Amino acid sequence: MDNTPIHSDEISLKDLVLKMKEWYVYLLSKWKMIVLAGIIGAALGVTYSLLKKPIYTASLSFALEDEKSGGGGGLGGALGLASSFGLDLGGSVGGIFTGSNLTELFKSRSMVEKTLLSTVNLDGKNISLAEMYIEINNWRESWKKDPKLSKIKFLTNVDRKHFTRIQDSIMGAMYGNLSKAGLAVGQKDKKISIIDIDVSSTNELFAKYFCEALAKEVGQFYVETKSKKARMNMAILERQVDSIRRELNGAITGVAVANDNTFNLNPALNVRRAPSARRQVDVQANTAILTELVKQAELAKVTLRKETPLIQVIDRPILPLPKERFGKGKGIILGGFIGGFLIVLFLIVRRWLKLLQIN
Repeated sequence: MDNTPIHSDEISLKDLVLKMKEWYVYLLSKWKMIVLAGIIGAALGVTYSLLKKPIYTASLSFALEDEKSGGGGGLGGALGLASSFGLDLGGSVGGIFTGSNLTELFKSRSMVEKTLLSTVNLDGKNISLAEMYIEINNWRESWKKDPKLSKIKFLTNVDRKHFTRIQDSIMGAMYGNLSKAGLAVGQKDKKISIIDIDVSSTNELFAKYFCEALAKEVGQFYVETKSKKARMNMAILERQVDSIRRELNGAITGVAVANDNTFNLNPALNVRRAPSARRQVDVQANTAILTELVKQAELAKVTLRKETPLIQVIDRPILPLPKERFGKGKGIILGGFIGGFLIVLFLIVRRWLKLLQIN
């Protein structure tokens, strides 16, 4: 009979408690080292809180009123009459920039870059927001060693199409930084057409200026895009009205000239009166056309007003902006905890490796 004892890899609850007590006694014997690491961590946390710049947040909210239907009754009938003449006066606004699409428009690279190239007055000097961003982040200090970068400037009112590859790269870096951590756009409630814009920066003035400039740029683009079709139709109708009016004035003058030429004319010579009769027909035709075009032009103005959305700013960022600072208390607690945790982890790993070598 084999009386060889069977070794089991399972650890009993008693052995587990003894092991935990052994580790506890070991760590307790190293309490001076752990306390010292916690003090060092707390000191580093306080230092970080003093060096860490506060984050300022500029908030702007606005309401959007946008009629999406072409209307009924008299306006709907008038739009139908206009379409019968081959004129498209709109009458309904598409949903391109509604809901989440509108919020994404604020975050688009095109809108952010246009905002960065807008002009602000800083210390009595007009500069672009891009130049202000570069100065805030001290990028020019690191560019001095590179002759290609040291001469880079982002002037105001410059055509974006003429930018070099390096300028495109810098603008891309600014856009990336702002879109990831500095810009938040959204609706608190999808049932309410109020959009909130939050811009965060370590510079209070930049946060305020960028927030207001972005709202202005997107607002202009939104209004122009929404009413573009109606404005084009109105411009076409105005040119046609001016053209027909010139033709009518010419025809009226022609009638007068023809009547002068036939003054005291022998009644038997009716053929001499033909030019005057033709001019009168032209006057009547042009009058009818002009009357209809004037109606359509006035209708186009009504449609343009209808399709032009109203953007009403509710709240603007007001100085001083709310700021978020990494507090000293938070630095002490967080730094002390991280310092103590790391030294405990180091001690455990070191003793565990020593035990492995012994075994």
